[in-house]
Amino acid sequence: MRPKKTILCVDDNEQVLSVRTFLLETRGYRVIPVLSAQHALEVVEQSLPGSIDLLLCDLLMPQMDGNELVRRAKQLHPSLPAMIVSGTVASFDRACCADVFLPKGGCSPAEMIERIRVLVARKRGPKKVHTLPQVSPVLASAVAS
Repeated sequence: MRPKKTILCVDDNEQVLSVRTFLLETRGYRVIPVLSAQHALEVVEQSLPGSIDLLLCDLLMPQMDGNELVRRAKQLHPSLPAMIVSGTVASFDRACCADVFLPKGGCSPAEMIERIRVLVARKRGPKKVHTLPQVSPVLASAVAS
């Protein structure tokens, strides 16, 4: 069985965070739910590179918005994929640091899960291509004759 992918999920609304955590956990993800951007940054600082597979956060939060959180998190772990979700579509231009921007209510939970799956898969890198060993020309001619 494959190890679970870990998602750091950040939202200042406890109810939204709880629903999103449930949605992700029922799809097989390990979720670290966090209610503030500052706490999320502490989690990222204390984690080993690659131990968090995705940063999923709200855009509009007190003290530090999601865009600033993503910017700082990527300074610590440049390869960390990030997705920002916002209730205000007009905020898209402010979500410039994230790899993906999704408007809340603008996509179904299934679409969100699919975008997360693609982001997490991309982080792993390309699949290894298995090549057949090269046969020396001398051996090939000996086998052919």
